[in-house]
Amino acid sequence: MASAAKLGIVQPSQPARLDPGDILTPEQLAERLQVPVSWVYKHANNGLPTLRCGRYLRFSWPEVCEWLRQAKH
Repeated sequence: MASAAKLGIVQPSQPARLDPGDILTPEQLAERLQVPVSWVYKHANNGLPTLRCGRYLRFSWPEVCEWLRQAKH
């Protein structure tokens, strides 16, 4: 039988592991992006990828970077 790679079938990869420093609070994200915290909350309600931990918001730095690359603001 032909291998999956020869058939052009893409195998799902393992999810990337996040470094603990990649998970940010709204205040930390605002500081990294040099924007007001209000900007972070506004965009969290309008497509900025968020991680919800109960009532708390957290942000994955790699996902935010990808969102910014693809954003058409």
